Amino acid sequence: MNESLHTQEVNDIPQKIVLKSSLNLLLAIIIFAAIAPGILMTAPAVASQLASQWQLSADKIGYLFSAELGAMSFATIPAWYWINRINWQRIAVLSIIVFIIGNLISAFATTYAALFIFRIIASLAGGTLMIICLSCAGKTENPSRMYAFWVLGQLILGTLGLLALPPLFEQFGLRIVYFILAALMIVSFPLIKAFPDQVVKKEQPQNAAMVNTKNNVANKTMAIIAILVFYIYLSQVWTFIGLFGEKSGLSAEENGRVLAIATVLGIIGSMIAAAIASKFKTNKLVFLGYGLLIASILLLLDSPVVTRFIIAAFLFKFTWTFVLPFIMATVSQLDTSGRLMNNINLVIGGGMALGPAIGGYILVNSTNMVVFISFALLCSICSAILVACFLKRIN
Repeated sequence: MNESLHTQEVNDIPQKIVLKSSLNLLLAIIIFAAIAPGILMTAPAVASQLASQWQLSADKIGYLFSAELGAMSFATIPAWYWINRINWQRIAVLSIIVFIIGNLISAFATTYAALFIFRIIASLAGGTLMIICLSCAGKTENPSRMYAFWVLGQLILGTLGLLALPPLFEQFGLRIVYFILAALMIVSFPLIKAFPDQVVKKEQPQNAAMVNTKNNVANKTMAIIAILVFYIYLSQVWTFIGLFGEKSGLSAEENGRVLAIATVLGIIGSMIAAAIASKFKTNKLVFLGYGLLIASILLLLDSPVVTRFIIAAFLFKFTWTFVLPFIMATVSQLDTSGRLMNNINLVIGGGMALGPAIGGYILVNSTNMVVFISFALLCSICSAILVACFLKRIN
């Protein structure tokens, strides 16, 4: 069922296009946003298989995943052109076809160079689909709920993939993951009808005098920086959180179980966010989330004992998946054309790439974990302040 468009008056920012919510649109956002980064969501399992089957070194595996992440982020660049010029449904059709082809040819790659190129092609298409999902979610009547399901779909697919892929790899090899992603996209193809079937043009305010262009640009700039900083410390802490478990005395197996349970709590966090999205003020939920994230980081100070580490890991994973939908919904209030959420796709990829790099540099060049924790705290506080600033200016 195609989605019709209507507009909603806003006092201090330009009119915003709103998509009428439907089950089809919800499913499209959940499923396409989960399949598109499927390899990245199951990276530990895929990386192990690349090492054992292809005998790839750690640096080559890292380059391959960086290429996938980079291609997904690079999809933002061409979207600057098509986002307000070309029918989003047509873009989705093209992206899905390229994604399917990219994964199928990846399954038959015999050299590292060929696989590298094929993964870039598939990821570029996946990134384009992610942009459409982000933009559509931000234009629904309840974006907080949509972004909660957006996160939930990725978490569930990632968890299922990490459980299912190792035995499948033993039987079918690496190619099975690419076949699965292509098959999932083929089965989901009919859901593209939920995306807008017309050009989504930038809306103009009915009263131009009501819009302060400088303020709007400043708000969007703060929003972009807030999301960038959020993902930097998010990926920094989560990438290396296992080190704190090791220092607390946990074995590798025990550490893995703790982080697996934390991932389940992350799924619960996004489910709770979806359930309460329309019952509480977004502002309060955003700052509750930031407060809990800061608390979870503080719990990692001074070489935590096992109990404190477990609480920190559980609280961190639960809270970031809980608060992210509300942050994204807050940012989407500023988007009148899809361009801002398109840029957010680039920002998310940049933050996810910078976080581990910065965290690793700090760990190598400092004698204790205080600098690592301090940087994460600084980033979380800066992100919270930026969100508070533009929230105050648009409300």
